[in-house]
Amino acid sequence: MKTVGDMKSMGAQADDQKGRLSSVSMAIRILKAFEGDDTEIGVTELARRLGIAKSTVHRLVVTLMAEDFLEQNRETGRYRLGLGLFGLGSLVRNRMDLSTEARTVLMDLRQETDETVLLAVPAGPEIMYVRVQPSRQAVRISAEIGMRAPYHSTAAGRALLAFQPESRIAALTAAPLPLRTSKTVTDPDKLQKLLGNIRRLGYAVEDEENELGMRAIAAPIHDAQSEVVGAVAVAGPVQRLSLKNLNGFAEPLLVAARAISARLGHRGPLGAGDS
Repeated sequence: MKTVGDMKSMGAQADDQKGRLSSVSMAIRILKAFEGDDTEIGVTELARRLGIAKSTVHRLVVTLMAEDFLEQNRETGRYRLGLGLFGLGSLVRNRMDLSTEARTVLMDLRQETDETVLLAVPAGPEIMYVRVQPSRQAVRISAEIGMRAPYHSTAAGRALLAFQPESRIAALTAAPLPLRTSKTVTDPDKLQKLLGNIRRLGYAVEDEENELGMRAIAAPIHDAQSEVVGAVAVAGPVQRLSLKNLNGFAEPLLVAARAISARLGHRGPLGAGDS
């Protein structure tokens, strides 16, 4: 049973949450005010258009500037959209471009391997599958667009992780790594050795480390700046994919990764595993 004090505390928390949500909504409205022809708008004009107090607008503008979502013209004192939004927009566009450019290559790879083919991208502390070409065989793995998975226990995740800067690798492996199956590599030193092997070969292999009964092989995708922006993977059930069969997919997989990378503007070698 809740006491009067508990009820008051819950009410205060609810009010605080509403306040934060209201601030987020107002901040979004401020950003959307720049969708028109005006590239620069002052605080007074923003307050008038949105029907909110100038003090509120100023407080939110300061917060948005701190995140580089807005910047101020020193000469006029007015505000304009910042490079932080450009960076986010570029990230979304790159992911859309990657998915679009990879589509036919993934279909061809599925046709050649007759197994499920996946396209993965970085998504913060995890990876996310943004395109899936399911195997046409009755027994196949289950994967959906938008599904997230760990870096350390998946072929696609390790293919992405192996070619990141050392600081990025250290940040993603600093916390205790969850044991997904009895085969999952969670020791940082062993994982580092695996990543080194992936850089040497140019692809990663997963042997029931994320899900029992499933194996996968994956290779990184590079953009025009030679940065790894995604990974293409072939996955299937262990009943059909022995490790020998899986490694037999390495060449068509690498060909597919090179083709997608070339479509994104990459012109250099893909790494030590490239020939």
